[in-house]
Amino acid sequence: MARDTGAREMTVKEAGRRGGEAVKTKYGQEFYSKIGQAGGKAVAKSRGTSFYVEIGRVGGEAVKRTRGPEFYSEIGRKGGEAVRAKHGTEYYSRIGKHGSRIRRRDA
Repeated sequence: MARDTGAREMTVKEAGRRGGEAVKTKYGQEFYSKIGQAGGKAVAKSRGTSFYVEIGRVGGEAVKRTRGPEFYSEIGRKGGEAVRAKHGTEYYSRIGKHGSRIRRRDA
């Protein structure tokens, strides 16, 4: 006869979260970056870099259908505000001049 300990079963989602936290504690957050890069290189080697172009296009179209084109305007605005807060307004002038030099050189 099974004994009821009163403990509930863990969901798959909770088990994954707890496992991820255990790995992060043991190996550090940088571990995920390293394995992600290794995985990305392996995929690019087996499927080619065009694979990333295609999944980006498909994902972008899905987001546009789901959230509408205004979503991109909003995240662009938020990203620009974050860059301005981090680097200051003169940053845009600096990168604009840098881009201009590159375009002239490549022309």
